[in-house]
Amino acid sequence: MEEQPPIARSKLFLSKATPGDDAFTLWLAPRLEAEGYEVFADILSLSPADGWRLKITNTLQDEAIKMLLCCSDETLQRDGVIEEIEIAKDLVRSLGDERFLVPLKMKRFKKVFGIGGLQYIDFERGWAEGLTQLLKFLDDEGVPKSKTPNIQPAWADYQKRQAVEVSREPEVLTSNWLRVIAVPDCVNLTKPKGSISKGINDAITSDAPFPLVPYADGFFAFAESVDFCNSFPEAGAFETSASIGYEEFSSEGGTELGIAHADARRILMNLFRQAWELHLRKHGFLQHAFSNGTASIVSDGKAKIKQRIKWGRQGQRRNSMLRNIAKGKVWEYGVSAQPSFFPFPHYRLKGRVLFSEVRGPKKGPVIDDHKAQHRLRRSVCSGWRNKAWHGRLMAFMELLAGESPYVSLPVGNGQFITLDGMPIQVTAPISARQRFELGEDAEETDLTTIGGYFSEGDA
Repeated sequence: MEEQPPIARSKLFLSKATPGDDAFTLWLAPRLEAEGYEVFADILSLSPADGWRLKITNTLQDEAIKMLLCCSDETLQRDGVIEEIEIAKDLVRSLGDERFLVPLKMKRFKKVFGIGGLQYIDFERGWAEGLTQLLKFLDDEGVPKSKTPNIQPAWADYQKRQAVEVSREPEVLTSNWLRVIAVPDCVNLTKPKGSISKGINDAITSDAPFPLVPYADGFFAFAESVDFCNSFPEAGAFETSASIGYEEFSSEGGTELGIAHADARRILMNLFRQAWELHLRKHGFLQHAFSNGTASIVSDGKAKIKQRIKWGRQGQRRNSMLRNIAKGKVWEYGVSAQPSFFPFPHYRLKGRVLFSEVRGPKKGPVIDDHKAQHRLRRSVCSGWRNKAWHGRLMAFMELLAGESPYVSLPVGNGQFITLDGMPIQVTAPISARQRFELGEDAEETDLTTIGGYFSEGDA
């Protein structure tokens, strides 16, 4: 009988704990496959009827070119992982590959016999940073990869199956949209009657107490000429050069002024954005510039560290913290708001977290290192499930709106952009529940040891 040739080794075998390392596996495996590598992990849909344990063992023994071992104290104590380490140690000898077993450091871990001397790849500092190191290692080792990457759909299918439980009950969902209820009737182009210096022009642009957008030798604003005269007497008199209906300007642009529809929308978005930021700055929210936008942060003047803010106007009142201490740093929650006009005027809110040093019981200076900020968000905020983020957003809006059902953003004397005081809610015909339920307040239980999965979206 002719002897069958051995199966070519080409797979990266991911040794992990279930379910502790599932989130990391769902993040890592598709990225490795996108680089052309072939990945195997038991997170895929393996039925006991298929002899799943035997399949795992055979894949490791006969097809794996490297074993990537998730390393944390919890994972390294699992029986299945211990068995896989023993098989890998035998393969190191039989294949003559001292680098067959590759430790991936997920958390600080105690050394385990047989792998204690191996150099690990550090994923604790950051998953993206660890991936960069791992890809370089695999390339240096000459691990074969395909020029036509194939990402298995099973990763996404598994994630979808495990994410939620669906029941046939209506569910009220809260969006991150704040509806714009009312806007001033007109947008005005206001100009100084005489010439003004560049210094005064710059001062008007930077110091105006209402939103404005420089245009030609004037300014677009909802404010009227009298507002300019009162705010900048050193500039002399102002006059309204043009007044265009808001609806017309939003839908058609300023045809008489030669302003295209897209340019008019950009002017309006700028005015809306300034109105939000000016209002929140005036009411004591700290303005902090992130890489992709400015956020209004709940700082000292708005809430104390560890203070719980009550929210919820109907039914049971709930509460959430917007400032606290974790990992030896002060974290503060904030919101950035992006105006949008489709399908109707609204602001899209996005939760932000800012970290500062601790000075005794109080907040110290903001950490001026965006990489350090990013690492802290990955480690601290990973413990905040959707319910926690939702609670913080609702508490933030409670601070902003107070007892009013509306938020009024001043844009001139007696002129306002008026918003709903709470995000838009919709009722879905079914309910989708997370499998990992938290209490109604959804707060962290141990602020010094928060850790876990962080999706790649910025926080």
